[in-house]
Amino acid sequence: MSMLMTAARRLRTNWQDPEIRRHVGWLFLGKAIGLAVVLTLMTRWFLPDVVGAQTAPAAPAPDATTAYNALNTVWVLVAAFLVFCMQVGFVMLEAGFARSRESVNILVEGIADTCICGVTFWLWGFAFMFEPGNGFIGLTGFGLQGLAPTYGTTGVPLLAFWVFQFAFADTTSTITSGAMIGRCGFVGDLLYSVGVTGFLYPIIGHWAWGPDGWLATMGPVSFHDFAGSTVVHTIGGAISLAGAIALGPRLGRIFKRDGGGPLPAHDLIVGAAGGLLLWFGWYGFNPGSTLSALDMQGIGRVSFNTTLAACSAGLTAMFYGYFRTKKWDLALITNGFLAGLVAITCPCYWVDPLGAFFIGIGGGLVVVWGIDLLEYVRIDDPIGAVPVHMMGGIWGTLSLGLFAAGKYGAPTPTGADNSAPLAGLFYGGGFGVLKAQLIGSAAVTAAALGSGLALMYLVKATGTLRVSAEGELEGLDIHEHGSSAYPEYMISGSESLMIGISAKEEAAA
Repeated sequence: MSMLMTAARRLRTNWQDPEIRRHVGWLFLGKAIGLAVVLTLMTRWFLPDVVGAQTAPAAPAPDATTAYNALNTVWVLVAAFLVFCMQVGFVMLEAGFARSRESVNILVEGIADTCICGVTFWLWGFAFMFEPGNGFIGLTGFGLQGLAPTYGTTGVPLLAFWVFQFAFADTTSTITSGAMIGRCGFVGDLLYSVGVTGFLYPIIGHWAWGPDGWLATMGPVSFHDFAGSTVVHTIGGAISLAGAIALGPRLGRIFKRDGGGPLPAHDLIVGAAGGLLLWFGWYGFNPGSTLSALDMQGIGRVSFNTTLAACSAGLTAMFYGYFRTKKWDLALITNGFLAGLVAITCPCYWVDPLGAFFIGIGGGLVVVWGIDLLEYVRIDDPIGAVPVHMMGGIWGTLSLGLFAAGKYGAPTPTGADNSAPLAGLFYGGGFGVLKAQLIGSAAVTAAALGSGLALMYLVKATGTLRVSAEGELEGLDIHEHGSSAYPEYMISGSESLMIGISAKEEAAA
């Protein structure tokens, strides 16, 4: 209380001072002016917006089309990146299953093929495959010029769709090299790579995936290939077979019927790891082919079917191989699950889990029988590209006509349209789908193999398809590229000596 009285006396004393009264007056005047300015600004700029907001019409709702197209675009691009990662898996698989002296060659070819594919698929390959023309080839959109900003009815930007399809085209090109490892010249590889990615793959692929392709529009039941058992894998595998035929076997390759067998892989660890990386990339390959993130049931079903088919195929190949040789063969189980993945790629959207399981078993059997067949007819395929991709692709394409569940139609940008489901023979659908699949698979296989043989023999006529005998014995890494994947080793002909061992021997001497 005494403090309040003291403060009051001080205030009264100060107020009696004229100088203090003058300063306080100026202070209050300044505050009043500042307050007036603030109120004026608020009245002029803020209040009209408030009043206008009360009387103006409500803002339009966000465009749902833009929202789901954005989501679908992200989905397609993520899937494209996964598919592109399969290139790492392919070169690891091929290098691991081949001999050490051709490892660098495999990587250089894989990278060069990817670059060639990007340029050719941009300039004319995409137009041949995905643009209108006639039943056999697209005739517009070269260099992606004059095309709509989004592709067809997908709502996905054209360039994003191109990236996704480029990864598929690159996969086909890489498959082609598989059966040609160890004796194909690098210049020859460059030439046939232009032919495959620029012409054979997009033109034949247009038949099934083009907007007016004759297989896609065939009646009464059209040909179906959801993610490419035929369009990617059968085409790539058939051209690879053509290359193996044109090249002939590697020097020193003796087949089983002649008392020999396949040459041993130089690094099964790298090969099997590459196979697992391919399995991972397949989760972009198959689910991404919905082109729609909003088809949630479809994405889940495709992912599950992809997984189950790979598992049943791998187990089938492993146990079947053990039954025959009493050995648990790492290379065989790897090619087994890859064949299951190839097989399920066509029917993955339209089959149920039981169908996927049996399709995988079929893939595991087909790859073993395919390896035996090539060995019997003396065709040298170092990594099993033809049994896995061509034969596995044919089986998977035909399996749709057997196992289509009769419940699933097609993905759309906003979900699934199940108004026209596919039903196979085992699900009460009759022979309609199976007949369409047989026609499509036979036509594509014959066209790919025939045109592949023509391409390979044309390249062979230039003298660049196969390296010289001296170059093959020296090893493609040194002969073609001047470097070894394993500089710790001295590679000379068929002999490989570790420098470390030699050093120890010299020290002991």
